[in-house]
Amino acid sequence: MRAVGLAALSTALRGDGGQGAACGGWPYPSLVQVAFDLDGTPLLLLSTLADHTKNIARDPRVGLLFDGTAGLAEPLSGPRLSVLGRAERSDEPRHRARFLARHPGAALYAGFGDFGIYAVSVKRAHLVAGFGRVAWLDRADLLLPGVPAALAGAEAAILSHMNADHADALRLYATVLAKRRPEGAEDWIMTGIDPDGCDLRRSGEMARVDFDHSVENPEDARVTLAGLARQARRSAPGVADGESDSNDRDG
Repeated sequence: MRAVGLAALSTALRGDGGQGAACGGWPYPSLVQVAFDLDGTPLLLLSTLADHTKNIARDPRVGLLFDGTAGLAEPLSGPRLSVLGRAERSDEPRHRARFLARHPGAALYAGFGDFGIYAVSVKRAHLVAGFGRVAWLDRADLLLPGVPAALAGAEAAILSHMNADHADALRLYATVLAKRRPEGAEDWIMTGIDPDGCDLRRSGEMARVDFDHSVENPEDARVTLAGLARQARRSAPGVADGESDSNDRDG
């Protein structure tokens, strides 16, 4: 779920005399950009002028489909996740900051009066991990139990430090650990860090790097990111044994 930037949003079409009045109550699918709070709560930036937002105002129940099948020869053998929840307007500054860090192009219109951040309070989810691998998940299976205050408070400083001083490490995270193509004129930047991993972006391309344990505070984040850089350097093609130890000692 955290690895994707787009989702299909399903809302119940209102029947109040609008253009869709003849289909009131029918499922209405649309495409939305999505970000996440540190605990995994989906975040949407929606305009009150859009039909899906008008539908939410009448019935906040929504469905979100996250598609992890990109690039597969047999897409139905890949993972996808349908999340059910209620979308509610959020004035939490962290939610807005995380969305715009993940989708910087949205800053062009996010300040318009009709736009706002909506947080989806998850109820249940349906996971299809491939043929015959199907399961319903409760909220506790999908989200972390809470937002770690120490990591949330330090996130902006961590991103600033990594993007200003560790471009090489970010490139290795993306190309070695996340296996993204090495070509590209722009540098990778880190757009978010949460207990499960970190998010990277290069132009319109995204990459997700998962941690091997839950990171709850900035010191653990520093140690974990430095360890990932060493791991990536050891795995990078053409790096001699021992060379990685001379690089990026402080993360």
